Amino acid sequence: MTKIEFLNALRNRLNGLPKDDLENRLSFYEEMINDRMDEGKSEEEAVNEIGSVDEVIKQIASETPLLKLVKEKTKPKRALRVWEIVLIAVGFPIWLPLLITALTLIFVGYILIWTMVIVVYSVEISLAVSSIGCLIGFFAYLGAGQFNPLLIGAAIMCAGASVLLFFGCIGVTKATIKLSKTIILAIKTAFIRKGKQQ
Repeated sequence: MTKIEFLNALRNRLNGLPKDDLENRLSFYEEMINDRMDEGKSEEEAVNEIGSVDEVIKQIASETPLLKLVKEKTKPKRALRVWEIVLIAVGFPIWLPLLITALTLIFVGYILIWTMVIVVYSVEISLAVSSIGCLIGFFAYLGAGQFNPLLIGAAIMCAGASVLLFFGCIGVTKATIKLSKTIILAIKTAFIRKGKQQ
């Protein structure tokens, strides 16, 4: 792929970026290619070192704030006509509740994902507290002159389960954070990729 083809592909696929950001990104990648060519690399080698267009788009999406992309997407490209304003006003009782419902469902789905993490940590804490409670009960019985080996066994079992679940808690938290980042990156990429795919 030549420099021009690469930059044109980027321009087509980054239409969702604000115009200034788009021009800055294109200038940045053009300069990167030129620098590599100044080092003695061919045009195609220089372009290949930067990565594929998809990789560059993901990188740009990860660096661009979501709010900036939403503002660019919702910014009107032209002034609204009178009939469009009337249609928006008349349709308000229909589209506003639908929009609120959609946003609420998305928010609830995201909260449910994090609820799983909270539940796992709650079970972890319950097992740790149960282990301590069983030990306290064992020593209380022992102080009263009774020996109850079931309590020491329960304390060991709860402590062991607590230790094992601790690693599960870490894994679930990392997976949820990774899923959250993936979802946000996918949303950003969808906002950026308005142009034709090549």
